[in-house]
Amino acid sequence: MEINKIYNEDCLATLNRMPENYVDFVVTSPPYGGGLKADEKTKETWRTYKGFSWDFEKIAKELYRVLKLGRHLTWVVADVTKNFSESLDSFKQAIYFVEQCGFKLLDTMIYERSGGPPQYPGLLRYPHRFEYIFVLSKGKPSIYNPIKDVKNKYAGTMNKSSTQRQKDGTTKFSGDYLVKEMSIRGNVWRYNTGYNVDTQDKLAFKHPARFPEKLVNDLIVSFSNKDDLVYDPFGGSGTSALMAKILERNFITSEISKEYCEEIIQKRFSERLKLNIGIIK
Repeated sequence: MEINKIYNEDCLATLNRMPENYVDFVVTSPPYGGGLKADEKTKETWRTYKGFSWDFEKIAKELYRVLKLGRHLTWVVADVTKNFSESLDSFKQAIYFVEQCGFKLLDTMIYERSGGPPQYPGLLRYPHRFEYIFVLSKGKPSIYNPIKDVKNKYAGTMNKSSTQRQKDGTTKFSGDYLVKEMSIRGNVWRYNTGYNVDTQDKLAFKHPARFPEKLVNDLIVSFSNKDDLVYDPFGGSGTSALMAKILERNFITSEISKEYCEEIIQKRFSERLKLNIGIIK
């Protein structure tokens, strides 16, 4: 395998190139809807982008195989809606990762975006503004770099009322502690999104569903270290690869669309970082 390259191919082909326990961190957002064999009947609702389809079950098993023990996969996904019902594919995929692949579901986080499509007439529900971030681990997690960006109002004072919930539902006093200046953020992450907001790279907006740079940045920081190998099986506009490079990680990105590889990802690296990133076909 060559690292710090774009692989213009189905991600299964890239995964088949990789040995076991090869990747340190996986961060991706797949085409929403479908991918599961049980959902063939709803295939017409899948978001395939450029007409390509994908096999979730094979990909999920391969991701488990190539991920190192103790490391993480972050799967950013939402459901498609048809006939007034969400597909539930997000939950089906999470369950498959756990029950059929062996992952642990460490956390179910929420990515909330400030922008989004308007309410569709006749849909009869509130506008959709969030996506799930399933944080999965292969075995017991071995790395965690929590982001501490919540300023405490009572920093420097003693908290004398801290309690912990017990198994029987009661609470128990856990002892005094000094309130620190900054606390770890919660698992609902909010980002401003929109044109020229979540990235300044105009090339990225050629893709219909780009990753917000700050979201990818925060996931990479939280679940990987410097010089780690970060993999994105659905490269899209190349944000995962770009942020990995900026954060001094190595990367491998798979993207099946030749147009996305050549006209978005490669050009973003050239314009943003003045780097000529090679494409392997």
